[in-house]
Parts: sequence; structure tokens; C-alpha cells
Amino acid sequence: MRMRRKKNLIPRLERCGDIIVKNPEERRGAWREGFDKLFLELGCGKGRFTAETAKNLTDTMLVAVERVPDAMVVAAERVVSEGLENVRFIDMDASRLLEVFSPGEADRIYINFCDPWPGKRHQKRRLTASGFLLLYRQALKDGGEIHFKTDNSELFEFSLEEFSACGFSLHQVTRDLHASGPVGVMTDYEQKFYTQGIKINRCVARKEEFTHEISGGTVGVEAGPLGNADTEI
Repeated sequence: MRMRRKKNLIPRLERCGDIIVKNPEERRGAWREGFDKLFLELGCGKGRFTAETAKNLTDTMLVAVERVPDAMVVAAERVVSEGLENVRFIDMDASRLLEVFSPGEADRIYINFCDPWPGKRHQKRRLTASGFLLLYRQALKDGGEIHFKTDNSELFEFSLEEFSACGFSLHQVTRDLHASGPVGVMTDYEQKFYTQGIKINRCVARKEEFTHEISGGTVGVEAGPLGNADTEI
């Protein structure tokens, strides 16, 4: 289900202008200023995870990348209402990551419930496909991590293989994250799944030394809308 169109979208976005970065490439290499760490979130949806994570990590700048304005405005308004100073939003495709972030600048990347792009012909569009992972490797510092969650089992198994093939070690791998009750900060989408009893897959992929080449490891297409924004309501 597509995100509903928001009324008065433009003026609402303008009211959140202080935290929506219009020319993010101008901040390349300087995102950490005033903060100890830099975390990226690829696809923030309506911002529940964004806001809650930022509240718990006041020493960290959290940059949320979101290509759906109707989702971004809700997330931005959420952050403004909470009075959070350590969140910024960017409207950008993931394939442009290195235009905005310098090598090794990020400590962590969150990918929560991205589009599974079913079918082999769409695999390169997945945000955990090798072409994107090789970009993330450059943006991440040595030992930097990708925290990945999805309800899609096929995407999860595909992603585990891609992480390993691209020089990431796997940690905290689970196929039923909330088996014993809620764990960690949930997205709005995840909360809905949890109440329905749908299992959530999660892993942490850590950047390790990597010398092998990946065939076809280039990004030649846009990923489409990031995160879960095109399915939340």
C-alpha cells in the first residue's frame, strides 16, 4: 500500500527546513562536527525509529536518507516536535552516497524493511545487493557496521550471502527478533508486524578487511524509494 499524499506538503516541509539539508554534498566530510559519531539511515519511513534512536544517542549525528516526501515530512515533524538537535534529513538516492559522505565518515548504517524487489531480474535494486554494499564499504569506517532488519525471509537469506561476499562479518543473526518480546527500537512498520505475529529477521554486518573483487559490483540503477515508506500508511 502506498503512502497517502499529505495535505500542505510543501509548507510543512518548509517549516522543517532547519533539519532538511538541501545541498548535502556541501557537508561532505563535515557531518560529524560537534558529534562523536555519524550514523546513516537508508529509508526512514515516518520516523519512529529515527526519533527514538536519536533520543538514545545524543552524542551521534543521525542522517536519514528518504526519497518519499510524504514520508519525510512526517518523520521531520516528529523530530522537530521532540526537539531533537542530532537528526538531519536528505532526499537522495542511495547510489549517490559517496557524493555526500567522504570515505570512512560513517560509523553505522541502518537499513530497515527496504523494498525486497522480488525476482532475480530486480536483485541489483535491493539495498543489500553487492553494488550497494561496495558503496557502503567506502562510506563506512573500518569496523563500521550495517544494522539490517526485514520481514522478508528471501531477502534476508540473499542479504546474508551478499554481506559475506562483500567482506562483512555477520553478527547477531536472528530470524525471529522478537520471539521473547520486543527488542530494540521498532519502526512503525515493524510494530504493525509485531502485533500481527510476523517474524522479523535481523543481523549486524561488520566491515572487515577485504581484497576480493565482486563481479557485477557496480551500481547502474537507482534503488527506487528507500525503506518502508511506500508500504506504510
